[in-house]
Amino acid sequence: MTEAHGHPAEAATRDQADGSRAGHGPDPRVTVVVITRDRKDELLRTLDLLAGLPERPRVIVVDNASTDGTAAAVRAAHPQVKLLCPGRNTGAVGRNLAVRQVTTPYVAFCDDDSWWEPGSLRGAADRLDVHPRLAGVVARIVVEPHGTEDPVVAELRDSPVEGPDWLPGPALGSFLAAATCLRVSAFRAVGGFEPRLWLGGEEELLATDLAVQGWWLAFAEELTVHHAPSRVRDATARRTDGLRNTLWYTWLRRPLPAALRRTWYLARTVPRDAASARAFTRAAAAFPWVLAHRRPVPPAVEARLATLERAQRRSTARQYVG
Repeated sequence: MTEAHGHPAEAATRDQADGSRAGHGPDPRVTVVVITRDRKDELLRTLDLLAGLPERPRVIVVDNASTDGTAAAVRAAHPQVKLLCPGRNTGAVGRNLAVRQVTTPYVAFCDDDSWWEPGSLRGAADRLDVHPRLAGVVARIVVEPHGTEDPVVAELRDSPVEGPDWLPGPALGSFLAAATCLRVSAFRAVGGFEPRLWLGGEEELLATDLAVQGWWLAFAEELTVHHAPSRVRDATARRTDGLRNTLWYTWLRRPLPAALRRTWYLARTVPRDAASARAFTRAAAAFPWVLAHRRPVPPAVEARLATLERAQRRSTARQYVG
């Protein structure tokens, strides 16, 4: 596979990083991107923690049309942060806007209620440096304030996906954006996050498109992201969007038998309520768009997805509830 080169400044950034890989000083290989909306206090805490990291990463914040004074607060407290204000709620597409501004070879995502542990960004960059076919690494997630491991970590650690021996950890079929460091050139090569999905399980489609292009994702046990779940969230709306996106993804990329099987499984197992009905209705309304953009994956990738699907059915961390 020929790797896309991405931004022309990336090679120079790698050269600058040569002297910092083994040390504890600033590391110019990674930019951190944060998307936010109406969580000013949580965002400022996250930015404080990112500013205190030994890697001193460049940080880009996308303010998705907050109404609580977020933009002004960021400018006042963290003038070194690059702030993007698109003027509307762009959802996950805000990450695409930010990555356009990235000049480092790697980009780490986090939410306004999560942050990377000291040394983990450096560890992620080290792994990506060594393995040119590795698109991204996913860190262990610790839930605050009690420091307990997120239930999804066990699934990442025991991933059923078979990968090449050179991977620095278990092979993954998808990722969680808020705990992932990605190769910028790979992200750009697949076009970033699909705008239509907006937010809610948007990673699955991007991960599959990376796999089709020959990229790999891996779990990195030694890297850690902390998550202090915000109370400012609409769990029901997120469930609706997530289920709709799952249906869209299924019909955009899975072969017909697999798409029918997964759709039927979801119809039988999700809660029978108004939120689920909205999700199925919205998914069906966009079916002409889905058919126009449908690109079933090749057999090797489908085999990987089928293995992952069987494991997800047993999951306690991936349920359409709320």
